[in-house]
Amino acid sequence: MNSSAKLILNETRMFLREPVGVFFALAFPSILVVILGSVKSFRSPDADLGGLRVIDLYVTIAVTLVIAMIALASLPSILASYRERGVLRRLSTTPVPPAMLLVAHLVVSLVVGLVSVILVMGIGRVAFSVPLPRQIGGFLIALVMAAAALLAIGLFVAAIAPNAKAGNAMGVILFFPLMFFAGLWAPRESMPHLLQRIGDYTPLGAGEHALHDATVGSWPHASTLGVLAAYLVVFGLAAARLFRWES
Repeated sequence: MNSSAKLILNETRMFLREPVGVFFALAFPSILVVILGSVKSFRSPDADLGGLRVIDLYVTIAVTLVIAMIALASLPSILASYRERGVLRRLSTTPVPPAMLLVAHLVVSLVVGLVSVILVMGIGRVAFSVPLPRQIGGFLIALVMAAAALLAIGLFVAAIAPNAKAGNAMGVILFFPLMFFAGLWAPRESMPHLLQRIGDYTPLGAGEHALHDATVGSWPHASTLGVLAAYLVVFGLAAARLFRWES
């Protein structure tokens, strides 16, 4: 087994040893879908939502929740913890470059996220007859762009956080308002127009918008993907410039 595979295996073990992280990344979004789908009124078509049901909307919202949990609630504190405990500095004295640890962690995060997304969509489909995305290609592009943009923001937070506690606090502070604009507390379609427009320029709001468009059969709008690309470039470059391997 080469060094990269060993790092990925080790990061997987580290993830599985944190039951709280496992619960919120893998189980919580699916549980949310089950709870909301169990509300009878949420399973009835709503004219104000274009004939869709509330549960139809919340499946894509739960997908954005998966991304936010991993990128904002988990990634910053873990990477800041590695730097704080000198893990990255010690790696620099071995043949394995510290950047490989970041790559390994991102690989594990992406795999966990993909499993959670499949669970969310599978439960929505099997338990509540939520339609699968009609525009599969557009959905996958929207999912990749949203994940990349949020991971770039998470890496930026990890880059500027002085320690694990600060990384966790900063991630949580970003998590709640961004999830608000993604529709966690109320679907975007039911928000006032001004809030919808503001949400279109937030990473999770744009991500949910793109995912929803693909789900109902439309290709994600170029401006929505452009917003996600802008977050990816700006925060990705900033994270690369500011990231410190040592405290």
